[in-house]
Amino acid sequence: MSARIFCIFSLIGLPVLVCGQQSQITGPVSGYVFDKSAHGLRPVQGLPGASLLGDSIDFGFQVTSVSVAPRLDAAFVTAADGTLHLFRIQSGAPADLNLNGLADSPERVSFSPSGTAAALYGRGSVQIVSGLPDSAAIAASLTLPAAPDSLALSDDGAALVAASGNTVEFFTGAADQGALITTAGPGLIAFAPAGHDAAVVDRNGAGIVLFRSLGSAVNSQNLAPTDDTIQSAAALAFSVDGRQLLMASGSSVTTFDLTAGSRGVIPCGCTPSTLARMGDLFRLNELSQQPLWLLDARPETAGVTFVPAAANSEAPAQRRPVRPERPIRGLTPADRTVTSPSRSQTRSE
Repeated sequence: MSARIFCIFSLIGLPVLVCGQQSQITGPVSGYVFDKSAHGLRPVQGLPGASLLGDSIDFGFQVTSVSVAPRLDAAFVTAADGTLHLFRIQSGAPADLNLNGLADSPERVSFSPSGTAAALYGRGSVQIVSGLPDSAAIAASLTLPAAPDSLALSDDGAALVAASGNTVEFFTGAADQGALITTAGPGLIAFAPAGHDAAVVDRNGAGIVLFRSLGSAVNSQNLAPTDDTIQSAAALAFSVDGRQLLMASGSSVTTFDLTAGSRGVIPCGCTPSTLARMGDLFRLNELSQQPLWLLDARPETAGVTFVPAAANSEAPAQRRPVRPERPIRGLTPADRTVTSPSRSQTRSE
């Protein structure tokens, strides 16, 4: 009799046990974003089009800023006391890599396209860290003639381009190679992954100029003359495979196919201000009380999706936000009542 009762209660308790186990499962992570109001790094949990913001990651101390590598495997973390730390991120868990010699409180952290190197700017100088994440080392230090409007670094950490005022300066290691191009105002710059090809946006001058194999003989190509879209450009980046140049401007992202020579547009229900790579995606804005917008630039799946804003952006770092309704891929928050999903597709201009 007692054995029968034990079996019955075991069967009754089984669903509870299964549910308890399922609650511990964390789904895929599309990227990470720094929450300034909560002073924490929050994961974007779920697949694009069905993502939510998760709880902040615990680094073991209070943080004031976090910059995550494009491949989501490392992060530079500034503590409340101003010290800078390098963390390895694996399966959502951070581990301090103890890289000695890092300057405190950098004003800007610029990763290379694939995140294997980074340029840390502060107080007029740049530290170049290469070999990220597992063989990280300070490869070079150099002084800039002026505070940069934009910085770009090659994946091997050997080539750095700094845009300031009307000049785009080129460096190899700590050596200043002189002006790469003179622009009609502050320029936007970006390196292609796995090489020394770079692009410059001269909004009010030459337009978009592509430089091949910087470090050898300079070979430049005018990719597109300036126009209204280029004049309002806010950010520049190469696609993950390096075959496209991406430019955020107005309420869309313009794509330039570097092989076919064609130009396209990916509409966005937002005003993109950045092109920060997160794995296979690009983040288009900073975290705020508005939705977080994400770009998929791959031709076969090109489109823009959003992550709903947290219900309370002032919540403490470890507090779980209220779960909003599931977003529909490609739609603006005002369109959530539409029952048939749709997606913003690339169209040719």
